[in-house]
Amino acid sequence: MAFTGWPESAQRFFIGLSLDNSRNYFDANRDLYARDVKAPMEALSADLEKVVGPGHIFRINRDVRFSKDKSPYKTSIAAWWASEGGELYVQLDSRDFYVWAGKHEMDNAMLERFREAVADESSGQRLVSAVAELERKGYRVEGGEALKRVPPGFPKEHPRARFLRHKNIGASRSFGLQPWLGTPEAKDRVLEVWRDSQPLLAWLRQAVLTPAAR
Repeated sequence: MAFTGWPESAQRFFIGLSLDNSRNYFDANRDLYARDVKAPMEALSADLEKVVGPGHIFRINRDVRFSKDKSPYKTSIAAWWASEGGELYVQLDSRDFYVWAGKHEMDNAMLERFREAVADESSGQRLVSAVAELERKGYRVEGGEALKRVPPGFPKEHPRARFLRHKNIGASRSFGLQPWLGTPEAKDRVLEVWRDSQPLLAWLRQAVLTPAAR
């Protein structure tokens, strides 16, 4: 099925779920969820896999085993795609359409290479330039739950301390709810984020993911 966007009923589904996060509500609206929420995401995923790489749509059921919040369902639908070129994440809820591109999880070796590349004058300046261009276009560039201090081994007043405190890095845009969400243009907006993020992703590939190529 070709991706044609999400109908307005998708937002209404999430508004209702926010008000009544129960199995009764979900069971009564299961067909609506499958048709107007999940199916469009599946179609979007199939299209994006041709460009980005393999995708994964997250289950709507919450894992409540270790949570005080026992609400059984997430109030959003989200999907993730990955390739050697980076990672892409999309989330839709009752208020926002959010798109992110970058590197979400770094193991210890990757994180060490990331910090070394940030501290290096040449590669560090390339990162600063890529981030500045993204922010000029209106993106937020963040690093997840950042450290409060610069990690040991680096000057506390390092000019790129902002990035040294990151545990990951990515560029994101919150589009809110736009009329084009109900059209194929929504895919174009996702691909726009992916394209705009390529300088950042190229830096990650060179400096972090394939260090031998530096």
